[in-house]
Amino acid sequence: MIHFFKKLRQRLEPGQSFVLVNVVDSAGSTPRGSGAKMAVFADGSYMGTIGGGNVEYLSIQQAVQAIKEKKSMSKGFNLTKNQKADIGMICGGNVEVSFQYIDGENTAYLEMLDHMLKLYEDDVDAWLITAMRDGAVCDTGVYDKESGLHFMTAVSEEQIRPYLKNKSVQTETDPMCFVEPLVQSGCVYVFGGGHVAQELVPVISHVGFRVVVFEDRENFAKPELFPGVHHTVLGSFKELSEQITIRENDYIVIMTRGHQSDYEILRQVLCMQTAYVGVIGSRHKIAATTKRLLDDGISEQDIARMHTPIGLPIKGETPAEIAISIAAEMILCRAERNGSQK
Repeated sequence: MIHFFKKLRQRLEPGQSFVLVNVVDSAGSTPRGSGAKMAVFADGSYMGTIGGGNVEYLSIQQAVQAIKEKKSMSKGFNLTKNQKADIGMICGGNVEVSFQYIDGENTAYLEMLDHMLKLYEDDVDAWLITAMRDGAVCDTGVYDKESGLHFMTAVSEEQIRPYLKNKSVQTETDPMCFVEPLVQSGCVYVFGGGHVAQELVPVISHVGFRVVVFEDRENFAKPELFPGVHHTVLGSFKELSEQITIRENDYIVIMTRGHQSDYEILRQVLCMQTAYVGVIGSRHKIAATTKRLLDDGISEQDIARMHTPIGLPIKGETPAEIAISIAAEMILCRAERNGSQK
């Protein structure tokens, strides 16, 4: 979600009004996850999507009208079977769409966007809070773990705290709020900057992972090789803890140029609590590496945490195909950690 707001902040010009569009189903459940938001501007242009199809088309028209009237509102759409499929719904006969008017002179909203982006850069867990009353957005704010609730007065910090989850939830407060994860701290450390890494980084950054590439070769640690990378680190694969801090919500992807480097990294990270450890390589290579780890006292339980061969088995062969399989496995891991039931 933070990438949507980053692009929105980049696009906004001084004094430009727009409408933020969200989908909420008729049963009052949580809004859709990734892709649920769309910003519509006065000329009918837009960024983001609420799922496409006729509902999106009609919502754009409604949003332009909301800008003319300078007001927030919500509108229900009765859906045919095909229209429900368009926006990803599998049940229910209608969908509710909220339209939040943001005045171009609302400097507080721009300050909130800047605050969101700083939280992302600082890697701080944060949630977007959207309050609704009488079917319309009445207040918006951001809650972060370091400094609490900002930019809204409709609800208190105490009311919001029980709803800070790894997935979107609807509160029972008055007014009702949608609480959505905005920034989930943690990053992906990609060890090795070769061909597969250069294909992988743009893919996983595009789906919301913060990516750091760690290399011991200067020519393969250049940020321009990795579109979407947060930053690169040039250093030794030995004594990682002296160069970076790996946390329990970080992902580790190992694809260096040699078995010895892979082993050096594994020997260290398997003694740490992390969200994911994936190692590229053949089964023969991994078998030999596993034996060395066991001989060095790494437990079978810790070794079992490795995803290897890395990636989902889609029979990919090229660096680009392998990158897709790795990205898919990481997305699955993230969804399972966040408690997704889909």
